[in-house]
Amino acid sequence: MALQSETINRSTIVQTTAGALRGTTEGRVHVWRGVGYAEQPIGDLRFRAPHPLRPWTGVQDAVEHGPIPPQGKSFVGGGRDDPKMRDEACLTVTVWSPDVDGSLPVMVWIPGGAFVYGAGQLELYNGSRLAASGDVVVVNVTYRLGVFGGFELGDLGEGFDDNLCLRDQIAALQWVRDNIAAFGGDPERVTVFGESAGATSVLALLASPAAEGLFRRAIAQSPALPLIGDRESRARQAHEFVRRLGVDADAIKALPQRQLRRAAGSIQGESAANTPTLAYGLTYGVDLLPVHPVQAARAGTVHRVPLIIGTNSREASMFAWGRPPMLPTTESMVDEYFERTAPEAKPAVLESYPGYPRRRSLVGIGSDVMFGAPTWAFADAYSAHAPTHVYRFDHTTWTLKVLGLGATHGSEIVHIQHSYGSFLGRILHPLGRQVQPSVGRRMQRMWLDFATAGVSDWPLYDTQARATRVIRSTRDETVNDPDQVRRSAWDGLYLP
Repeated sequence: MALQSETINRSTIVQTTAGALRGTTEGRVHVWRGVGYAEQPIGDLRFRAPHPLRPWTGVQDAVEHGPIPPQGKSFVGGGRDDPKMRDEACLTVTVWSPDVDGSLPVMVWIPGGAFVYGAGQLELYNGSRLAASGDVVVVNVTYRLGVFGGFELGDLGEGFDDNLCLRDQIAALQWVRDNIAAFGGDPERVTVFGESAGATSVLALLASPAAEGLFRRAIAQSPALPLIGDRESRARQAHEFVRRLGVDADAIKALPQRQLRRAAGSIQGESAANTPTLAYGLTYGVDLLPVHPVQAARAGTVHRVPLIIGTNSREASMFAWGRPPMLPTTESMVDEYFERTAPEAKPAVLESYPGYPRRRSLVGIGSDVMFGAPTWAFADAYSAHAPTHVYRFDHTTWTLKVLGLGATHGSEIVHIQHSYGSFLGRILHPLGRQVQPSVGRRMQRMWLDFATAGVSDWPLYDTQARATRVIRSTRDETVNDPDQVRRSAWDGLYLP
């Protein structure tokens, strides 16, 4: 026991471009926590693009997590081991490395949470198992959320930069490029991956000129592309935000956090009724993101790197409990959605969901509005320009079966990260820590193989066959166009 304690507490010192950092060793990997990748966005930097780090002298400790971004409570970060401190000074990464003297592939994780919740420090995203199992360096990014990062204020003038959360992610990738060799990583072999809003960010990075050369591969798990809105809509929202606060734009830079979050939250609630674009999210039509990622993929103006992209078969089942308008999962919500978007297409789309309006069909519609249809549109367009692999995750745990949820949104994360000991992991797979399910071993291996050298047994996706890897509990199967009926019904309707 004494030897184990000594191993856990042994520190590791690395030299970055800004100064020296002291981490620690836990089991088979070294870890550095709370590592700043930019100056913290406080004071005059509150609504500004991230600024480069100021160098320091001596050795800084990087053993404890930094604060997570200001946010409400969520079940994803509800575990006893998850950080509790919330603060605007949140621009940090966590790094896990099995060999600081190596030149290993690097996997950079961008967490999701609808640009409102989440952080790279959450135990659900613990990268130690990926690092140890795959002999890779894992970097988890924490970026600004909510009114401080995911709420567009760029049109308010001097002192307000656009797409702050995406700018934070690019700053983190630039930090990786400049520093990861000191941690044993190869800056020429970086894979960026994320889920939900994180996957949406991955696709935005593929379309952002500022991200060119910062990564060589990409993985997008359940992207929600309707979270990306046009500049004009975001500008109207920003000026309404200022009006509700009752001050001029410059004055909001110093307003209390709670007041800002309350005003933005009220606009978010109202925007949800105008499905599917929400108040929080990314903005296209600006220099950082000139066009929507689907438009960029259709035009070929994307970074042409190998991509894995996919969705879960029952994405909206978890959201159906709360009935959010942006994921229509009731008959009246479906009617309202098509009335606003494409009334003439409604009969053909509903016909592609057998048994409508039964619950399964309603969940299917909600899933495809936010996740399925936009993902099919992006995969079709992107595959014409770069190697693309598409999956559909069908595996369902017994707990999700009991709850009637199936392969719901985010349920694949614990299998890729092997985070069965996290709060959510213990709910989904109570025995996962003792007996890792085979689906987890297979998925983690696929992701690691892709990040290391690509995958050889996974056919490329194209619009002729649309080969898709269907991931099930005990085995995977490649199926051509497994959602052909629904995909065809939505074809051409997702037009950002």
